[in-house]
Amino acid sequence: MKKTTSFSIISLTGSFLLMLLLITASVRFGYQQTSFTQIYHTLTQFDGSTAHLVIQSVRIPRALIAAVVGAALAVAGVLMQTLTKNPLASPSIFGVNAGAGLAVVIGVTIFQINSLQAFAVLAFFGAAVAIITVFGLGSLDRKGLSPLQLTLAGAAMSALFGSLTQGLLVLNESALEQVLFWLAGSVQGRDIALLWTSLPYIAGGFILSLLLAPSFNVLAMGDDVASGLGIKTGMLKLWIGVIVVLLAGGSVAIAGPIGFIGIMIPHLARKWIGIDHRWLLPMSAFLGANLLLAADILARYVIMPQEIPVGVMTAIIGTPIFIYIARKVGTAS
Repeated sequence: MKKTTSFSIISLTGSFLLMLLLITASVRFGYQQTSFTQIYHTLTQFDGSTAHLVIQSVRIPRALIAAVVGAALAVAGVLMQTLTKNPLASPSIFGVNAGAGLAVVIGVTIFQINSLQAFAVLAFFGAAVAIITVFGLGSLDRKGLSPLQLTLAGAAMSALFGSLTQGLLVLNESALEQVLFWLAGSVQGRDIALLWTSLPYIAGGFILSLLLAPSFNVLAMGDDVASGLGIKTGMLKLWIGVIVVLLAGGSVAIAGPIGFIGIMIPHLARKWIGIDHRWLLPMSAFLGANLLLAADILARYVIMPQEIPVGVMTAIIGTPIFIYIARKVGTAS
């Protein structure tokens, strides 16, 4: 069914309002009891009390980080699936998570780095190196960048980076203790400074993706069609790689590797709003933010007073959906 413009606008508005509601709920609910009145007073009449400090320094940064990271991973997933023509593609298919994890583990084991700010820089660098390597390997074919070559190169580099990471952690158990929580993916305890550091890159990725949305629509019809319509497919694919570095790399730098959002959300967004990237990209951003916010809220209550990393919660939510998508794809083929 073709989605009308009015339907798309209503859907985006509803998703945006739901995101605001979930951000408010994320600030409100948790082990430390707070109220909506305290949230309001924190923003208008901050008095330095424990509740106000928790809201200002922990809850609000956590909610904002979850929203930004979820949105970025979802949009990166859309672009990955458009580029590779693979409905199961996600940022991790380019080795983003594995490259970031390896860079962090190298920093801990070899250079004894142990701060989250340093982790963020290393993770962004590792993600960028991973994507550059994958694009380089994917370009070795005489036909240039092809979905199959990119997918195979990404899978190979993910396996290589993952193996190197495991090997370094086996050799240095103290490093395992330092990076294990980060490797699981979490928005808990992340300093708001991490968000401000990565936000320009993530915002740049969002803006570029929206500007190139019409070209993505053409590319989704196939390389031959896109070339016939005057699209420089090689350059466009390189731009997608840059955008994925900005979005996924920036997200991993903040929260560590969080999986499944980049796989699930593009399918849900297409089902709801259609395949036009001009609507699909912002819808995916809002749905990704909503999913990660909801998962983070649930993660606080599963084993309260302790919390589980939100990356574990998204895996719990995403695994059955991933199986459904995989079975659907297998049946269709």
